[in-house]
Amino acid sequence: MTKVAVLDDWQGVARASADWSALQARAEVTFHAQAFDDEDHAARALADTEIVLSMRERTAFPASLLARLPKLRMLGTTSARTATVDMAACTKHGVVVCNTTSGPGLHATAELALGLLIAAMRHIPAGDAAIRAGRFQDGVPTGGALHGKTLGLLGLGRIGAMVAGYGHALGMTVLAWSQNLTAEKAAEHGATLTPKNELLARADAVSLHLVLSGRTRGIVGAAELALMKPGAILINTSRGPLVDEAALLAALHAGRIVAGLDVFDREPLPANHPLRTAPNTVLMPHLGYGVREVWAQFYPESVENALAFLDGKPVRVMNPEVLAAK
Repeated sequence: MTKVAVLDDWQGVARASADWSALQARAEVTFHAQAFDDEDHAARALADTEIVLSMRERTAFPASLLARLPKLRMLGTTSARTATVDMAACTKHGVVVCNTTSGPGLHATAELALGLLIAAMRHIPAGDAAIRAGRFQDGVPTGGALHGKTLGLLGLGRIGAMVAGYGHALGMTVLAWSQNLTAEKAAEHGATLTPKNELLARADAVSLHLVLSGRTRGIVGAAELALMKPGAILINTSRGPLVDEAALLAALHAGRIVAGLDVFDREPLPANHPLRTAPNTVLMPHLGYGVREVWAQFYPESVENALAFLDGKPVRVMNPEVLAAK
């Protein structure tokens, strides 16, 4: 019987998010709730697996791992981007890659960015902790109002544009920058195109909405953090490596800025990672797109992809050239 592995089910939601019965009638389906320790662990666990259904950018599939999975025939991923999947290596090894449609994850991520911003400004985690510890307002830092403040957006794509709208609804001035952003495009979303360094210096809160690439990795480093106002808030719901982690930790411990983070250089965040105990932070375990509505789309479509592949009629194929070689 065909072996199917469902990976990256970190919240244990996969089984309840789709009807797996048709696939389970034709294949042995194993759900993996825990992340693999490393590539060796992944290679051992998936050695006999023919179909892998993964969650985007959680388990990486570089060429080195794909070479160690000779039985793999189909790799399912979610959404359109596959930054952690070596597509060329998949094609080389005859692995069909199928994806799902995007779903409402963009809206969910933008909403979480807003939630982190409000939580950081009003010290919501500290207030919750005080109540649970038997205190009330004592020991809870004084927050500020977002109304009248300046929001700086690094990136004004679909998610950044939504956050720009939230900023306006809160009565904030919105600045925006990215390498290819034009003044006209910024104005369409009620933002003012502003040079990056000026944006960092003027903003009371900076939110990152850039795609991780060679030119954006580490785009916020020690020099950029030093430009931010004392007490300014940095929100990152995009990708951890956009920010130099060591520089961020130094700024947090110095009390220069506050950070609301949903993403990290390594995920899951290791138990002993210094960010877990860093001051001036609000931390979330990469839940930006992880809402019920998204799971209700990703998992049923993943089942459809696997069944279509077993029927010899794969759908949503990202590397169609592999089919011509079969």
